[in-house]
Amino acid sequence: MKSNLLPHLKIGAFTARVPIIQGGMGVGVSLANLASAVANQGGIGVISATGIGMLSTAKHGMSYQVLNRENLVREIRKARALTSGILGVNILVALTDFGELAKSACEEGIDLIFLGAGLPLQKPETLDMDSWLAILDKVVPIVSSGRAAGLICRYWSNHYQKVPDAFVLEGPLAGGHLGFSKDHLELPAYQLENLLPEVIAAIKPYEEKGGKPISVIAGGGIFTGVDVFKYLQLGAQGVQMATRFVGTYECDASDEFKQAYLDCSQEDLVIIDSPVGMPGRAIKNKFLTAVSAGMLQPVLCPWKCLVTCDYTKAPYCIGKALLLAQQGQLNSGFAFAGANAYRVNKLMSVKELVETIIAEYDEAAGINSEQ
Repeated sequence: MKSNLLPHLKIGAFTARVPIIQGGMGVGVSLANLASAVANQGGIGVISATGIGMLSTAKHGMSYQVLNRENLVREIRKARALTSGILGVNILVALTDFGELAKSACEEGIDLIFLGAGLPLQKPETLDMDSWLAILDKVVPIVSSGRAAGLICRYWSNHYQKVPDAFVLEGPLAGGHLGFSKDHLELPAYQLENLLPEVIAAIKPYEEKGGKPISVIAGGGIFTGVDVFKYLQLGAQGVQMATRFVGTYECDASDEFKQAYLDCSQEDLVIIDSPVGMPGRAIKNKFLTAVSAGMLQPVLCPWKCLVTCDYTKAPYCIGKALLLAQQGQLNSGFAFAGANAYRVNKLMSVKELVETIIAEYDEAAGINSEQ
């Protein structure tokens, strides 16, 4: 389904017919199947690199970091075989091997690299400058404030003589780890609609200096085509949606994981204290209730995946918990989810979902044009 009202999303050399980026969902929730399906519908499909090595059993003598790169390359190649659309990868700056993962994705010809959970400023020690500059050409930073966007633009401009082609702004209604303190999550100043003008203002001087547009993609709590219309009217060039794509047949998580979304109520969506030192939004279940009651899960960490995680003090291994949930073992783990997960009430194809969002957008745009 094509829309005569929905604008395209331009990020550097790439133009998406549908201005929707499917947000990266880690530990196997968004891999090649989901990413390629979204790309085939004109959006930007995203493979998450987070925990991707956990999805396979390590061969003798193989490190987790090597397995990460092998699995990421495999998923990129699988997605490329399924689509000619725009593909990205989502990589956390807080990963111990984020530089190597970004380099592998770049070498595979990935179109875009979305970097969150930290600011992509200094070159990783494991990379040479040529590799880092090639990566930065594809990077779309994920930020939670105008201050962060301005800092990245200033640092890149001063050190690399370039600025990003786009930013993703994630608000506090997103799923998973959140770039806000728990005290700020419900304050008006930190809501997406109020953060968006700050980011637009922060990057404007760099747009003018460089003579090129920097797209801003709004994410966190966006669920319908009416939401898409709202944020494009507020000045965003596109939106990022993750939670709603869990409710698709093509989502790479297990049926049991998807059922947790279908079954949850608004009251089930809770803010947790993640072992990695950040708040996160998840679906409350027996596992999280046990953790809250102080029932610690023994942590034997073979992965050392996150810089910010001190596994010797962690009440449980979040990587293992998310992996088991992705595989359907919800009593031994839990599902991250956005604030609107309770609104996912049926499974559908990615094609049907995108068509639904476009129809909702067109209706909102049509009503607005008549007023």
